[in-house]
Amino acid sequence: MTPSARMQTVIDILERLENSRIPMDSTIGDFMRFRKYIGAKDRAWIVETVYGIVRHKARIAYILEKAGAEDAPRNKALVYLAVFRETKNDSLDEFFTGGKYGAPELTDEERALPAKPAPEFPAAVDVECPPEHEERLKKLFGSYFKAEMHEFIEGATLDLRTNCLKSDRAKLKSFLESDKIKTDETPYSPWGLRVQGKAFLSTSKAFVKGFFDIQDEGSQLIAIACDAKPGMQVLDYCAGAGGKTLALAGGMKNKGRIVAMDLEPARLEKARPRFKRASVSDIIEVRPLSDDKQRKWLKRQKETFDVVLADVPCSGSGTWRRNPDMRWRTYGPTLEELTIIQADILDRTAHAVKVGGRLVYATCSLFEEENEKQVHAFLARRPEFKLLPLAEAWPADLQCPCKGDFMRLTPRQHNTDGFFAAVLTKSVATENN
Repeated sequence: MTPSARMQTVIDILERLENSRIPMDSTIGDFMRFRKYIGAKDRAWIVETVYGIVRHKARIAYILEKAGAEDAPRNKALVYLAVFRETKNDSLDEFFTGGKYGAPELTDEERALPAKPAPEFPAAVDVECPPEHEERLKKLFGSYFKAEMHEFIEGATLDLRTNCLKSDRAKLKSFLESDKIKTDETPYSPWGLRVQGKAFLSTSKAFVKGFFDIQDEGSQLIAIACDAKPGMQVLDYCAGAGGKTLALAGGMKNKGRIVAMDLEPARLEKARPRFKRASVSDIIEVRPLSDDKQRKWLKRQKETFDVVLADVPCSGSGTWRRNPDMRWRTYGPTLEELTIIQADILDRTAHAVKVGGRLVYATCSLFEEENEKQVHAFLARRPEFKLLPLAEAWPADLQCPCKGDFMRLTPRQHNTDGFFAAVLTKSVATENN
């Protein structure tokens, strides 16, 4: 593809995003699925550019507003190239050459737009913070607000979790190097490797053999907080596509029992091949919550599980560096609706925890309403549970990532996505289901 054809494709995708009600990665995936003629290098440039424009959405809009220009896909792309990729004016022309498939040539008015000096951005605009979340995030991060939020603009790391049933971290690192994939050990997870640069992992020999799975280090740390040991009975209540289920199975050395449940059967079905590739399918039971029989089954599981992981549906605000469109759009329930769902899940799963067992509450959210406030409200309702400070909950041979009662991870402090976890222990039997 010519640079101009690439640019027109970027503009076409941006137009679709403006009218789409599904997440950006799905919109782009659907767009590319019907355009097989777009080669790998072209595809990579197009996707990277679209993501870059969305990551800089607030600042681009502010520049266009101050210039009196329309906040339209073509103008967004032009400002992004000129201001944030620092493309010189004479080089911009190659992205706008016209022709059958290319972006139309720049007008004199458009050509003048990048020449105007960029304005000084308001604090929230400068860090791409949605106005409705500005006050709560300033309260959360205090003097580190700007530094913390700036890190959410950057792209996410690419982390791997070693499948310790088939390899160990040192061997996997060496094996990947033979495929010219360089990695560094993650600082907190003993299973983790962080990929240097970009790599095609799904075609690597190590991936095909099930030696690793792709998983952010923060997600791995939630599994570590569960401290699930061989022979235990474990419930992964919101298992999704099975990432944390796999991590739990590895920590249990494929001994014991894990029940993976989720409201969406399709997500659980996608997990089955992952379980098989990792050779852990024998200890994992898949039970979709959409099935009335399975919900009734769960009600009968009073004090059955040593560990219950409730990785609940949430705002996803901790994944903004990975899913930048989620800053500006809500694709599901509102924040208020989510807190009701989260409280219901905690109450629904509490009875299934054995006396002395753990209930681990986790989100990929930054917001206190979904995190600390949710936990404190649950403890007020359920006096049989106690909050276990993170250092006490953490395996003694591993470095604890956070001080205090909770695990709260951020890109600035831990170079992970934003995650939250609380470890609760049941001290006495639950009186009522």
